[in-house]
Amino acid sequence: MELLEYLQNNTPTNDYFIPRKCILPMTGNINLCGARGTGKTALVFDFISQFEKKSVLYIDMDDPNLLFNPLLELQQYIIQNSIKLLIVDHFYKHDLKLPRVDQTIIISREPCSIDDFDNIELLPLDYEEFLASENQIVQTNAFTHFLKSGTLPIMTKAYKSHQNILKQFMQSRFDIQEFKLLSILAEHHTEHLSVNQIYTFAKEKFKISKDWLYLTLKSFQDEGLIYFVDDISKKGGKKLIIYDTAVAKYMTFKHTFMMQFDSAIAMTLIKHKERFETLGIHGYVTADLTLIIPAPFDSEEGMWAKSQKKFSIYKRNGIKKVMMITVANQYEFSIENISFEAMPFYEWSITEDSEV
Repeated sequence: MELLEYLQNNTPTNDYFIPRKCILPMTGNINLCGARGTGKTALVFDFISQFEKKSVLYIDMDDPNLLFNPLLELQQYIIQNSIKLLIVDHFYKHDLKLPRVDQTIIISREPCSIDDFDNIELLPLDYEEFLASENQIVQTNAFTHFLKSGTLPIMTKAYKSHQNILKQFMQSRFDIQEFKLLSILAEHHTEHLSVNQIYTFAKEKFKISKDWLYLTLKSFQDEGLIYFVDDISKKGGKKLIIYDTAVAKYMTFKHTFMMQFDSAIAMTLIKHKERFETLGIHGYVTADLTLIIPAPFDSEEGMWAKSQKKFSIYKRNGIKKVMMITVANQYEFSIENISFEAMPFYEWSITEDSEV
């Protein structure tokens, strides 16, 4: 019991916290899951500040004190000390037999699918959450910082040293094989490709087995580190999106502004739980047949000319509306029965959120 008393008396607190839209319920068992660095633990620390300290027990399964000290007396300690809320961080199914308690929150990378637990996924910051941490910065500067620093909460306070902080994050959260694979994926970020192509690219760079690669890619997907977006034409593989633009850019010098902007749009759709596919290299098609095109700096005249050339593609695929996402430009026009609207990313991303 001495170890459990130590853990209860030394629960960490948040040094820095960005308010999130994700709300944890005060009752019921919860599996808070999400990719590395999305702020799951910080969200839970903010949540438990509403409880009496003596009624909460936080256990981090990565705590070195637990290496040779199995928590055999956990149920007894909970009863004797009237624990109402148990949090188990860095949880894996085999780690711990969960005791009976009023409420349990387990924190994991992938959904655990445990009976009587509701899965709540925490994604990286959306643009509105990001703005909450940028209240002293004007809109245009905030968007520049958004693309540069990415969407992981730890990076929002990193202005001059963001490269060092990201380096520390990557080295502490990924083993060397995962790091190498992520580097390969970053080189093909926002491209259409198959899993077999990824294996071919990877085996040219480092020793790897096909089984490990397939299992690791599935794990990355389940965790939400990467997404494969289906193509409406079902040809040429699926479009690869890495969960954070700064992570992708850190892994390769080949990362361009257009790749950052494109993936920011895709991740906005994912965060807002929008169903969508790609239309080849032309953009993203939502369930209501709106085509969303990254067009950061295109003028109205330029987009009108491009749209005329591609109009037959849009018509053939049943597109009803085209949204052109820009950095700052805003305009509208129509070609036959399809309306075209250009809107700045910061406005579109917040409008998109309010419609979901």
